[in-house]
Amino acid sequence: MDINSCLDNYENFTNINNNTLFCNAIFDGILCWAPTLAGTSANQSCPSQKGLDSSQLAFRTCLINGKWESNNFTKDTSNGYTNYENCVPPHGRDLFKMCREMDECIEIIEKTRIIEFVGLFLSVFSLVISLIIFYRYRVLRNNRTTIHKNLFLATTIQMTTRLCFYIDHSFGMKGIKETEYLCEACIILLEYTKTAMFMWMFIEGLYLHNVITVAVFQEHFYIKLYFYLGWGVPLFIVTIWTLVMLFSVVNTGCWFLYNFMPHYWILEGPRYTVIILNMIFLLNIIRVLVVKLRKSKTSEIVQVRKAVRAAIFLLPLMGIANILFIVDYKLFKKAWKFALWCYTTYFITTFQGFFVAVLYCFLNEEVRTAVSHSFSIYMMLRKDKKYANRGSVVDTNLTALGYSDQ
Repeated sequence: MDINSCLDNYENFTNINNNTLFCNAIFDGILCWAPTLAGTSANQSCPSQKGLDSSQLAFRTCLINGKWESNNFTKDTSNGYTNYENCVPPHGRDLFKMCREMDECIEIIEKTRIIEFVGLFLSVFSLVISLIIFYRYRVLRNNRTTIHKNLFLATTIQMTTRLCFYIDHSFGMKGIKETEYLCEACIILLEYTKTAMFMWMFIEGLYLHNVITVAVFQEHFYIKLYFYLGWGVPLFIVTIWTLVMLFSVVNTGCWFLYNFMPHYWILEGPRYTVIILNMIFLLNIIRVLVVKLRKSKTSEIVQVRKAVRAAIFLLPLMGIANILFIVDYKLFKKAWKFALWCYTTYFITTFQGFFVAVLYCFLNEEVRTAVSHSFSIYMMLRKDKKYANRGSVVDTNLTALGYSDQ
């Protein structure tokens, strides 16, 4: 149904009692609402759309002045507001309720989405460049960069999938969400690569911890074990979660708001365990660094500065920034607190790939030396070729003028 057919249905509606006010018939873009007596509410079944529960009721309220009730969701106050909160699965109603009570909620979410777009794009771009550099130069093929490459690969796929979701939703394409099984497959890929990213963060922390604190581990590098741990364990975890979602959850469309379901802890539990373990690694690394700096007889200020600097450099790589997601957004009842949590959390998490690429590739001394050396050779060969071409032109001109070596 569209707006014209909706209004045509009630074209002949007449108000028998002239002293009684009615709200006019309205089409809200989804459902058609009949003229409703002032001071009452109208309700009807939720639409049969992906992500909505059609067994529940949506409603609109007609105010005593004969106008439809509106709120902060409504851009055009003259058309009023349809409350679809009951249509949303229970695990997503808290978010809708909070946004209904907070006038700035929609604006905060829109600005957060812009931050996510910029962060994801920069992260994907910088990670792809980093992977090209790591695979291009043989001098960079060592144990440490092998772990980096796997972490970068998992992060790139995860962030690219998220970016595709956002583009599909924000620009109204809906190609992913409207295609049967494609949306669920993309979600599984997203969660698999996200879990793999966390596992490779754990391997990064474990490897750094062993290199710095336990010298004997420098001689042994179990790359195959790390490979199975980084890609195999996430596959096992995500397979369990997928089976639970398929057999125990009513799919209202693309597993709508699945990250609010209790089943999501099948994935989040191992991830937060990784964060806690990496935090332990980080604290122990800082402790060892401080001890070593004390032995070097440096001043206390320099010791603290170097220890903090090491922590800041390790923080994005080891994924501890994701600890912010543990904090429940429902704790922030005031708009500025909710905005601060949204902007900070999503800035750090979406720009994390960019920070990792900059800190561990673009600013890496080995990488800069390799790229600089390659560029110097390229410029030298280009210069030699230029002189060779110039000499060839001179010989050709001399021959044309009648000069030759014979």
